[in-house]
Amino acid sequence: MVDDAGLRHLRRCLELATGVLEAGDEPFGSVLVGGDGTVLAEDRNRVAPGDRTRHPEFEPARWAAAHMTPRERAAATVYTSGEHRPMCAAAHAWVGLGRIVYASSSAQPASRLDELGVPAPPVRTLPVGEIAPGAAVEGPVPGLAREVREPHHRLHGAA
Repeated sequence: MVDDAGLRHLRRCLELATGVLEAGDEPFGSVLVGGDGTVLAEDRNRVAPGDRTRHPEFEPARWAAAHMTPRERAAATVYTSGEHRPMCAAAHAWVGLGRIVYASSSAQPASRLDELGVPAPPVRTLPVGEIAPGAAVEGPVPGLAREVREPHHRLHGAA
């Protein structure tokens, strides 16, 4: 169960996700939190310039690999607005990060994009557990669906 601190981190992810709309980017955000509860890194989606690997779930893995010991990485949690897709789930597992907590499942944004008439991504959407079977995963977190949905609708011009 996600505690109050976890909800604050998820809400920060949603702030980061909403903030990317001004840059014309897709609304996703992530926060890396150390085992002691310290926020270590955060990022937002940066795919608008053309590099489709600049996902906010991938950047914390890169940061952790460069700045944390394997033990520190295993104790960390990645909070994210949307469940990791295959590329990010693989990065998470290869780096040895700990828990993943997400506000919205990977299936939820896919269904929203479909209802908005947005083409499907070129990579199959799979649950994190199918890519990184050893990952501790929690989500979607109830009560955040509207906050996750709204920026996607704003990006694609829907009400």
